[in-house]
Amino acid sequence: MSEEVVLPIPNLAVPQHLFISSPSLSHLHEQSKDACWKLSRPTRWLLPQDTAKNTKTLAELDERLESARRWKANPKSVTHYVHGQISSPRLESERRLLTRRRGLEKTPGLGSRIDIALTILKVYKGLHLLSIRQFKRGGELLLDALSTFTATELLSYNDFVALTVIANTDPWSLIQLLPEQPTLGDIVKNLYECHYDKFFVALATLEQTHLLPSRFLSPHTRFYVREMRILAYNQLLNMGQAFGVRPEFIDNELSHFISTGRLNATIDKVHGVVETTRMGFNDSIAPTLSLKSAAVDVVLKQGDLVLGDAGRLSRVLW
Repeated sequence: MSEEVVLPIPNLAVPQHLFISSPSLSHLHEQSKDACWKLSRPTRWLLPQDTAKNTKTLAELDERLESARRWKANPKSVTHYVHGQISSPRLESERRLLTRRRGLEKTPGLGSRIDIALTILKVYKGLHLLSIRQFKRGGELLLDALSTFTATELLSYNDFVALTVIANTDPWSLIQLLPEQPTLGDIVKNLYECHYDKFFVALATLEQTHLLPSRFLSPHTRFYVREMRILAYNQLLNMGQAFGVRPEFIDNELSHFISTGRLNATIDKVHGVVETTRMGFNDSIAPTLSLKSAAVDVVLKQGDLVLGDAGRLSRVLW
């Protein structure tokens, strides 16, 4: 990412602040009110004051684009500069569009322009897939666009990273980004290190800080939390003490998921244990563990076939 600030034009943070203003998120109203007040200040009378500043900025932009073309600079840096890199958001829309178009025209190579457009398209399509509860496909698209993310007019880079980690089926590929997202880091770390008491706390925190306040993920909060709980339950053999909750809670929770076929297990009330079998495949959130279990079954079956063929061959030879 460039060290220069790319202005979000158009500023789509406004719908997010309006969403936070809903009655169910009253604890965030003060933060949203301040942001909405700053965004709603009248700007028409400020336009004449910015004319000279905008003219200077456009001249610098022309010089930078010409230098990039002359020295065959990285086209990604040119596009990152062009997409909203105007000193004032009050610049006339016609001149802003002209600046973007000229920058893309000076980007060397048709293939580079196509790659840039496809990267931005991946971000938009990935967010759309998240909004319709297709986390796996949406997470793959967001992960592909992570290294070349430039759609800052849609959401900030930190918010984009958070959505990518939440939606992705393999969070360890994003391990270098987790220190910047402590809540997400706690969920991934505690889940894979089997600290389930801390995992439940981190999951509840994620629900309040990232899922419910998000206009993309809020309608799917219960679904996401449920799928993450199923993923944790699938890792356990003896769960009551590990979760730090009462056995009645585990009994009620597991009986529902077992009856619907989401967990392959049986509850032994006499001995107070849960007996699990091979984990089933779950395509919605995290199929990694299920795929490993299925791969083990395939190896065992193929091994049995090889041993049977070897036995028949030995009988023929002898």
